[in-house]
Amino acid sequence: MPILRSFAAPLAVLALSLAVPSAGLAQQQNPAGSQAQRDAMARLAFMDGEWRGTAAIGGPGGSMTLTQTERVGTHLGGSIRVVEGRGYAADGTTQFNAFAIIGWDERAQAYTFHTYAQGYQGDYPFEATEDGFRWQTPAGPGATIQYVATIKDGRWHEVGHYVREGQAPLPYIEMDLRRIGDGDWPGAGAVAPTE
Repeated sequence: MPILRSFAAPLAVLALSLAVPSAGLAQQQNPAGSQAQRDAMARLAFMDGEWRGTAAIGGPGGSMTLTQTERVGTHLGGSIRVVEGRGYAADGTTQFNAFAIIGWDERAQAYTFHTYAQGYQGDYPFEATEDGFRWQTPAGPGATIQYVATIKDGRWHEVGHYVREGQAPLPYIEMDLRRIGDGDWPGAGAVAPTE
């Protein structure tokens, strides 16, 4: 009987937690996310669609220019925005491929930005601006790469500068894209519930 009593309190807590869903759990069960998340994503609707242009990248090893493409769309009922960028060499081979997820954290009242590129991943500061966005990523001790994008009239212009404490910013990348059309990515092609 003492063994049974030692489990009674934890079992009661478990039963109560299963019977009364928390506010957080109820929110997680909404497949479309919250209204605040959808509103924050709507502010970034200017990014949506398919884009193509050039990316000029500089660095210690020299510079190169790639054909750059971006495709952007919402997912999870419009509560997140996903971005895929690809950079192609003149022969059509992929030289760069990145993927990002933009979300809205209601508790922090801030955008979240999780990226995957070149074998790395991370969460970075992201801010919507009046006509685009800005974000940054660490680039070694005391250094960052700071990106500023302007998107309007069907043009996406993004510049990244390498910034080290106590030094003038150095141009790192400049991307100039034109919107080539709407896209159905990533929402299209979901697996149907029946055959």
